[in-house]
Amino acid sequence: MKNVLILAAAAVAMTVSAVSAEVDGTKLGVLECEVEGGIGFLVGSSKKLQCTFTGQDDSTESYSGAINKIGLDFGITGKSYIKWVVFTPAGSEIGKFALSGSYGGVSTGLSLGIGLGANALVGGQEKNIGLQPFSVEGQTGLNVALAITTINLEPAQ
Repeated sequence: MKNVLILAAAAVAMTVSAVSAEVDGTKLGVLECEVEGGIGFLVGSSKKLQCTFTGQDDSTESYSGAINKIGLDFGITGKSYIKWVVFTPAGSEIGKFALSGSYGGVSTGLSLGIGLGANALVGGQEKNIGLQPFSVEGQTGLNVALAITTINLEPAQ
C-alpha cells in the first residue's frame, strides 16, 4: 500500500506540472463542478456532478452529468470540487451550452484525509473544448486514483 501511495503522489505531481503548461487557444471562461462523494472500486467509479460555467462576459450556464473513472480508483471520498479553465482552438466559434457532450482524459488523485487530484480533459459537442485544471481538485477521504476519466455534461434542468 505504501508503494501505491508513493506512486499516486508522484503521478499527481507530474500531472499537475504537465497540465500547468500554457494552452494554445481562446479562453472561454471557467467551469466549476461539485462532485458527489462515494466509493471507488479497484477498477473504477462513477459519480454525479453539478457544474456552473462562467464565460468571459460573466454569463453563466448550468450543467449536470457524471464523471467516470476506469483504472485504479480505490477508496472512499467525500464531496469534491473541481475547477477548470475552458479553452477552444483559436478561431473556433461556440454557441450556448457548447460544453455539452463527452470529455476524456487522465486523472490522478491521492487523499489521506484531505487530498489533491488533477484532471485534464478534451471534448464537447464538436470535440473542440479543452478543460485545463485551474487548480487541483480538492477532496476529502481515503482514496488513490490513477485512471482514464470521462465526463458527460448536459444542460441542467
